[in-house]
Amino acid sequence: MSSQRPGRMGHRSAGVKDVAAAAGVSLGTVSNVLNRPHIVSAGTRERVEKAMRDLHFVRNESARQLRAGRSQTLAYVMLDATNPFFTDVAQGIEEAAERHDLSVFLCNSDNRPERERTYLERLEQQRVQGILLTPIDPASDSLDAIAVRGTPLVLVDRVGESASRCAVAVDDVLGGRIAVEHLRDLGHQRIAYVGGPASLGQVRDRLAGARQAWRAAGGLSESLSVVETEALTVAEGRRAGERICGMGRAKRPTAAFCANDMVALGVLHCCISLGVRVPEDLAIVGYDDIDFAGAAAVPLTSVRQPRRDLGRTAVDLLLEETDDPRHQHRQVLFVPELVARFSTRQTSRSPAGAGSP
Repeated sequence: MSSQRPGRMGHRSAGVKDVAAAAGVSLGTVSNVLNRPHIVSAGTRERVEKAMRDLHFVRNESARQLRAGRSQTLAYVMLDATNPFFTDVAQGIEEAAERHDLSVFLCNSDNRPERERTYLERLEQQRVQGILLTPIDPASDSLDAIAVRGTPLVLVDRVGESASRCAVAVDDVLGGRIAVEHLRDLGHQRIAYVGGPASLGQVRDRLAGARQAWRAAGGLSESLSVVETEALTVAEGRRAGERICGMGRAKRPTAAFCANDMVALGVLHCCISLGVRVPEDLAIVGYDDIDFAGAAAVPLTSVRQPRRDLGRTAVDLLLEETDDPRHQHRQVLFVPELVARFSTRQTSRSPAGAGSP
């Protein structure tokens, strides 16, 4: 008795020829059942579908798309899969793709240029319909080369310097400005900006906005200190928190504006473990407004980005480019908003610049 598994032709998966033979029909009839079932009589269609089930037939979608000259797959290369901000963006991308009956490859560059480069090369080779990318370097010439070779590319959470591609992002300079304006309105005179590395465009833009707000309020530049981190992670936030909490009373900031919520949550965790009160001793503002921000032990004030809207809009831009030969590249900039919570609530601290020992 043969041990061959159903649907396997030796070591080969069942193909359309096998289905046609089993159903007693032509290859063209099988193709019609797969692609235009409405033109096949009900009896013939039922016979072909039964053969497919019996043989455990799985259609070769890649081959079909290659013949059609158009893939039904998009790809999103995110910067850091451990950051909920990017997974929320990815959900928006998937929602938009699903509306258009498209699939999505999700890739994580892990902020590593070589890995990003490898993913982009492989996605081009797979002939995906288009690539959505949160790039490590939005000014890289290699990104323009992808579009020149025929694969549409949209930047996500970055505004590129080139007008040769679409981009969707949030006005991070404005976001930094409203964060520091909020802290200044609460009376804080010593504020630390926590985040890094400075090579990340968002880190630079949010700091630029913070400095704009500081100067507009008449603050001395040295009073807005910078505590740089090696990455935008909770662990780096904890280390930054240790440095801040270890400062003497006269120099310690009374507030920290963090470049993202992950860093802010790390600072908050450090404060709780060291007995530094939030917000009485140190007010904290994060950025992104991920779900964990509002659910933290001390609910975190944060600058909200419309994360899913970023993803949905990026897909819309990409499909505009693939569907309309007259497409004009656009850069869409969303407006952030401050969500005030307990971590910056008004306190009776007096004088405004004082902190606990």
